[in-house]
Amino acid sequence: MSTENELFSAVDALLEQVAQDDLPAPAERKRLREAAGLSQAQIAKALDARREAVGNWETGKTEPRPPKRAAYARLLEGLAARFPAPAADAPVPAPAPIVPEAFTGPAPAPVPAPAAEAPAPPAPAASVRPAPAVKPAASSRRPGAKKAVAKKTTASAAAVDPRFENGPLAVIDVDTDGQVSAYCVGGLVLDVPAKTIPALVDWTLAEAKLGQARLHRNGRDADPILVLTASALERFGLPAALSEEERRAGRLASGHKVVKQIERAGLQMTQRGFGPWARLYRDPEGSRRRCVQLCVLPWDALNTREWGKKDRPELLLTMHPADLARYLGLYAARVMTPRGSTATTGLELMTALRPPTRAEKDPATGEFKRAFNDDALTQVYPVVECEVPDEHPILKDKFARHHLRTPAEMLMEEPYDWCRPLTDEECANPYLVVVDINMSFAAAANGLTVGLNGPTHLTGNPKFDASLPGSWLVDLSHVDLSRVRINGRTVDGDRLPSPFTPTGERPTGPAWYSTPTVAYAVELGFDVAPIEAYVRTQSGRYLDSWYKRLRDAYVETMADMGVTTDLQGEEFLEAMARRKQTDPTMALLETAIKATAKGAIGKLRQRSRGQVPYYEPYPALERVNWRPDIRAAVLASQRTGLHRKLMKTAAAADLYPTSIGTDAIVYPSPGPSPLDVLPTTPEGKPVPGGFRLGVSPGMVKHQGTQTVLWAEQQFEERGGVFNISNLIKTADPTAGEGE
Repeated sequence: MSTENELFSAVDALLEQVAQDDLPAPAERKRLREAAGLSQAQIAKALDARREAVGNWETGKTEPRPPKRAAYARLLEGLAARFPAPAADAPVPAPAPIVPEAFTGPAPAPVPAPAAEAPAPPAPAASVRPAPAVKPAASSRRPGAKKAVAKKTTASAAAVDPRFENGPLAVIDVDTDGQVSAYCVGGLVLDVPAKTIPALVDWTLAEAKLGQARLHRNGRDADPILVLTASALERFGLPAALSEEERRAGRLASGHKVVKQIERAGLQMTQRGFGPWARLYRDPEGSRRRCVQLCVLPWDALNTREWGKKDRPELLLTMHPADLARYLGLYAARVMTPRGSTATTGLELMTALRPPTRAEKDPATGEFKRAFNDDALTQVYPVVECEVPDEHPILKDKFARHHLRTPAEMLMEEPYDWCRPLTDEECANPYLVVVDINMSFAAAANGLTVGLNGPTHLTGNPKFDASLPGSWLVDLSHVDLSRVRINGRTVDGDRLPSPFTPTGERPTGPAWYSTPTVAYAVELGFDVAPIEAYVRTQSGRYLDSWYKRLRDAYVETMADMGVTTDLQGEEFLEAMARRKQTDPTMALLETAIKATAKGAIGKLRQRSRGQVPYYEPYPALERVNWRPDIRAAVLASQRTGLHRKLMKTAAAADLYPTSIGTDAIVYPSPGPSPLDVLPTTPEGKPVPGGFRLGVSPGMVKHQGTQTVLWAEQQFEERGGVFNISNLIKTADPTAGEGE
């Protein structure tokens, strides 16, 4: 006689068997996930699977196996109930009436649904021409090649917003036969009938179906971007390069014929004028923006250090338009539509994911009005003297000319730039191995509580509160880390940098610190006694969604190059070494994503670039996200988090760094590989809390290796010990100077 548990087990087995044929088509699986706003990584985590496995399920390369298959089927069934596939002829619902941020004025009232009426005639479709069967290489250019439309499956097309079915952007190029073409993502190429810049803008707004849906329901859709190549500039009457005067001004001269064409056509430009990144727009129609952004490639709109390769500055200019469209289209899909430099785009990503306002219906009048979101930065608040850079207007007449502010006058939260001489014991090692933290600033922002409102001044020796983000004037010179015990073992703190200064030197008196730095002193077991503080009483994890977006973009891009999250040890190091030969476009995308994360944090305290005299207001100060206190908190979190791992590593293996440059750590090593130096547990796993090889942000990779003899030669040539961490950028210890 079977027991009840045995019967239930048999029934579960039958249900598992039924689930084998209970999965929708691969394209529908992807549609359901995207409709729910879930990432492959989220689903993989829920099912205890690899992200790559979820991607293979959505492309049909593999099928899930029990027991994950039944759980996956259950997930898809629930998503299908909430997000049914739209009928082919179903009308597209009108978006919520959000006030376009680029324009001022009252929010429009929602348009009531009309009574049954005859269907409107379809918008004129853009002309499409065939494209090459084999995509050209990044360095090739094949003028006059035939072009074809990329095929789309029914399920995948259903997941695409019909307003932007041709992607977020297009590269405008002119063939040798004089035909103007718009190269879109997915291999799609459109004929462009326009002969002037105003006609090109109007064609984009009316027919091109370019743009990107909002990243947050309270945000706004991204404007379409047109990337103009050199041949396009010639066709539309624009100069191949800006004159020296125009380059300094950052825009085309107001008397240029193209600028006059734009004005005669009734188009408007922003105050920045027609520069490398130009916005042309018409007044909005209701809640619909009518704006197009032009990216002028030959005018250095895409900076080589961020978007290209430093050793090949001509790369972006010589890429085939189809390859450039693929590159920028992938960036738009994984990060967002570019808005200028990678730093500017990263800053815009914060706003796109945490919009400052939303449309809220007034119950009394029934009209929509603008309301502020509690989890966002919503206005420009008063600044604090200790947090602003030297040229800020608030410091005018505060100090003598050329005065260098001290730590007691200025918040100096910066990344490490520290080094020390090697001991005799360390010199016995033949190698110096450098490990580098993946996207360290983005990782430091994850889970960080930052201030969202203005500062509150606390005086009279306030009690430190780690839950209040802000700046604290406190004396940490009494903190002695020369003999600290970690996990029951004594750490030689004299061979480690101080966690409280960027130089690694021990503080000598009172200084301003961000909340994470003071909290770390408390964590180490020391008493702190603040003298005064500027804190923010409204706080939140403002950067969490920003970090997750960039993390997913980075991990997905690295996976496309063969570096996946499941790789460890030698497999990971080998995959990292060969990744850039796998797909050159993905290598560019990796660089752009990392630059986006790093640049955006720096732009939170953007300094004057000489636009105005010292102590005069400059444009960046007008942004709600000009927040030097948030930048300081991120850098403090990055530096103290790095020190925490240094302490764990030293306690586990008596291993100490010799220099640190931002997030690159140099260790003496008996061998040339990080596997020769990074400590592990008896089971062969990384030491808990220490450095761990891997692709995810916060983990480390191999930056390079050099010999100790090479380092000694560098010290002799330069007359003393200096920071060599960022000179070691090659994995070949026989290659001479690091690259």
